[in-house]
Amino acid sequence: MQDIDDEMKKPLLKHLVEITAHREHSRLAISVISALYQLTGVQSIRMLEIFTMRDEHYVQEKMVIRDGIVHTIAEHTNDDPKEALSSCPAMMACIRNHLNEYQETTSDGTHVLWLPVWLHGKMNSCLELRSEHVLAPATMEVIHGVFHIYCNYQSLLDYSERDALTGLFNRKTFDEQFTRYAFAIAPHEAHSMEKDERRHDSNDEPKGHWLAVVDIDHFKQVNDRYGHLYGDEVLILVANILRASFRAHDRIFRFGGEEFVILLRATTLSDARKIFDRFRQNVQEYDFPQVGKVTVSLGFVNIARETPVVILGHADQALYHAKKSGRNRICYYQELVNSGVLRSGITTNDTVEFF
Repeated sequence: MQDIDDEMKKPLLKHLVEITAHREHSRLAISVISALYQLTGVQSIRMLEIFTMRDEHYVQEKMVIRDGIVHTIAEHTNDDPKEALSSCPAMMACIRNHLNEYQETTSDGTHVLWLPVWLHGKMNSCLELRSEHVLAPATMEVIHGVFHIYCNYQSLLDYSERDALTGLFNRKTFDEQFTRYAFAIAPHEAHSMEKDERRHDSNDEPKGHWLAVVDIDHFKQVNDRYGHLYGDEVLILVANILRASFRAHDRIFRFGGEEFVILLRATTLSDARKIFDRFRQNVQEYDFPQVGKVTVSLGFVNIARETPVVILGHADQALYHAKKSGRNRICYYQELVNSGVLRSGITTNDTVEFF
């Protein structure tokens, strides 16, 4: 960066120190767009996120900075404003040609710089910088330097958050994220569903957030009979089925061994039950190479304002009952309590593993 003058070097170094101090993707992104905004004097910077829903690709605004103020969206839902990816020609051009940047001038004379963020060979988001003037070479050098540091650092964060075998989020990431996820729920969304069990015949069934614990049935027998290589392949394929069965804003974790955890967001009880059972059927119907048929059991619970230990423990109790009752089924904790099968509270059976 020999073209950068001394006046810019000090604030640039200060921003780089701040960027690399973060250990969470959203805070890292806010730090980066704030740094670029202050260092370049552009009109605005947006971060756009790409996601897939019902096999269609969409774009949503994750955060924007204009007039010196950063606006963010913590968690997207299907109800948020979104555009089809096909309606963004610049982003489509980046994906089609695997470009690292794209520049255009709009009809009103605004200069736009698009910087796609590539992760695991796919473009998962994009920065859009808008300026009244053509950006000078020295300014472009700063933008490229800061942006490349951001991409490299984001890859490191992503690597530390993922399970090496399946690519899903790992147990450490669940422990770090779940409290923030659960308590970020709005008060009217975070209620226990107990009071609403009577309302199944109503068209205004409330939406809630759900935690499910999944276990592959008889997985030890797979390892013992076919070997760990085929056991690992089963884990990878189940992880792929999990990704295909849930939405972009849901969260899927591998806890280790054959156990997975799902955070299902903003869904009614009846829909949650259908979604979890559809996943179970997807696994049951899949032909696993060499191994043949594999099934899973699942226990789920509404995420209310209780501690992560209690919520996870309740889901684990429901899972234990599903396995004890014949496997290859899903069980809802509150339904088991209401029917008298389970006592409300956390048991101390050997399957419950607290963190």
